[in-house]
Amino acid sequence: MSDLLTYVTPTLLFPLVLLTGIFSLFVYYWVVTLPRKGSLEWIAFAESRPSHMTLTVPLHPMEKKDTLPLLLVTAAYAATAFFQLGNTTAPQSFQGFSNGQVIEFSLEKQIDLAQVAYYPGLGTGEYKLEVSADGVNWTALPTLKQTYSDLFKWLTVHPEEGTISASLFRITASTTKSPFELGELAVYTVNGDGAFVRVDLGDNPVNGGGALFDEQDVVPSYFDWTNSTYFDEIYHARTAFEHIRGVYPYEVSHPPLGKLILSLGIRMFGMTPFGWRFMGTLLGVLMLPILYMFLKNLFGKTAVACCGTTLFAFDFMHLTQTRIATIDTYGVFFILLTYFFMYRYLTLPAGTSFGKGALPLFLSGLTFGIGAACKWTVLYAGAGLAVLYFIGLGFRWRDRPLGEAAPRFAPWLLKTFLFSVLCFILIPACIYCASYYPYALAKGDTSLRGLLSVMAENQKFMFTYHLGVMDYHPYSSRWYQWIVDGRPILYYLDRTVGGDSSIRAAFACFNNPVVAWAGLLAVFTVAVQAVRQRSGKALFLVIGYLSQLVPWMFIKRTTFEYHYFPSTLFLVLCLTYVLDGIVERRRKSWKLAAYGTTGVSVFLYAAFYPVLIGLPVPIWYASNCLKWFYSWPF
Repeated sequence: MSDLLTYVTPTLLFPLVLLTGIFSLFVYYWVVTLPRKGSLEWIAFAESRPSHMTLTVPLHPMEKKDTLPLLLVTAAYAATAFFQLGNTTAPQSFQGFSNGQVIEFSLEKQIDLAQVAYYPGLGTGEYKLEVSADGVNWTALPTLKQTYSDLFKWLTVHPEEGTISASLFRITASTTKSPFELGELAVYTVNGDGAFVRVDLGDNPVNGGGALFDEQDVVPSYFDWTNSTYFDEIYHARTAFEHIRGVYPYEVSHPPLGKLILSLGIRMFGMTPFGWRFMGTLLGVLMLPILYMFLKNLFGKTAVACCGTTLFAFDFMHLTQTRIATIDTYGVFFILLTYFFMYRYLTLPAGTSFGKGALPLFLSGLTFGIGAACKWTVLYAGAGLAVLYFIGLGFRWRDRPLGEAAPRFAPWLLKTFLFSVLCFILIPACIYCASYYPYALAKGDTSLRGLLSVMAENQKFMFTYHLGVMDYHPYSSRWYQWIVDGRPILYYLDRTVGGDSSIRAAFACFNNPVVAWAGLLAVFTVAVQAVRQRSGKALFLVIGYLSQLVPWMFIKRTTFEYHYFPSTLFLVLCLTYVLDGIVERRRKSWKLAAYGTTGVSVFLYAAFYPVLIGLPVPIWYASNCLKWFYSWPF
């Protein structure tokens, strides 16, 4: 216990200082929102307080002066997001095997074999690799396994004897499914220092082997996340490639559209780490100009929009989650868009014609449909949208222009409701169904009946699958841990980078503490102001946050920190609401409060950057500067 206290006490200083600053920010917010002492502002406050809540508020437009801060924040984040995203090369040709198939090959010169590296492609099974120096006596190496978690990553095996003389090789496949493919083999000897040295097949040519030795130039010198799949990339990157190949996918636990979007990067850059991570990272960058426009529409202040966008740009989870080739990014991207368009619709003045409101309503429904076809969690956003939509309709009825009787309002309401059914039910249903075309194509039946059949079958599987995900995971966490950054999920860990035990490479998924902690307090603050100030804008933000978090309170399956990613959007929106309240009061220190909060978040982003993307760092730095709590896994 004393060792533990000695370990954590120095690092606890950092969160204590940060929490002190955050609480000071909110004390200041409540102070500046009160009338100035000795003034009559309380009268102005009372008069300006709306008599009832409404969502019909001014929609502030973008201005020329917004261009520079928007571009600067987006470019700065893009540079950090695309930095060392992953190798742009990897084996692209694969040797196909059938069960029991044997391939033999040989080296012109005999070597002392110390290691074999291999790069599995599609399919599961194993390979028996045997070597010989004379063609008579054969020695089997440890089995080359190719399980579902091993695909598109570099793996190694070593002779049990340490090294073994070899010039002849034969590999025998064992599988029950097709396709079953192996991308590349590399053979190694050792030097005088005991380090592995890859055999140059130009100096020592290989005879035979086909596609197993045709891309030796892409074999990396060190195997890590930059040249291999990690975490759930083993599912989603593989599925995207299977869609490209016309193979029925292994991973069918989520709707297909996210993997189809992911596959666009593979089509452009090949089945490489950069290729399968590209689209998620790109959409992570594109979130920023959309969020900036959203914040400018909400608050009308360039400084506030810039601060809010920066808070999201330099949030830890935003970076880590968009750089991994999983589908969560696509869901969050379309949640942002669908709320953005819904807000633009709800703020239209009462009495606005049906035609003027049709476009934002259509775009909100369209982006909702695309998002729902990427991941089911977007349906939670849909529940929040539905609540806001009907509240908005109620406000429209109450706030309709004087003299507009119910019979005149009724046709508008009927057209709007029918159009909403089209936008939020029929169009999303068509998008969702169409996204299953690759499944139907792989099964050989692309008729409407075949499409609906494969879709219905998958819905049953997904529902039962997610109900049954109850396995223990060392980095699983619950919603009450997410909201305080209690248990980040570790995606990658290399304890001895390059054999150096003093250097470690790791990265985890969690929020920037400024966003997590100040954002959480901001949610409560905004909820209070929704009631106290009768603010429809505040109500909009709170409902958005709760729609993403509350469902997880009742879900019993194994969950992780990254499930909080959609809520991060609303943490930032709520925190920006607080900063806007401070700026609105025009006190002398608003710049310190707004820019100081934003600056601290950027500083923490820079400090934690190595453990967000897997850069090697000294263990002392990770342990004594970044591991603020014992539950933080780096």
